[in-house]
Amino acid sequence: ANASELIAECVVTMEFQGCAEDLARIIHAHPTLSEAVHEAALNVDKRAIHKVN
Repeated sequence: ANASELIAECVVTMEFQGCAEDLARIIHAHPTLSEAVHEAALNVDKRAIHKVN
């Protein structure tokens, strides 16, 4: 249902040859699905704060 929001953020990052760090540096509104992408980008370097252990 909300896949377009998640896909759009990743596609824009990929289009500009961005990486997980670039996604992690973007300010994301809370709570939104795009925030999940932000947390996933942070988790690449084990920096996510909103995750289930």
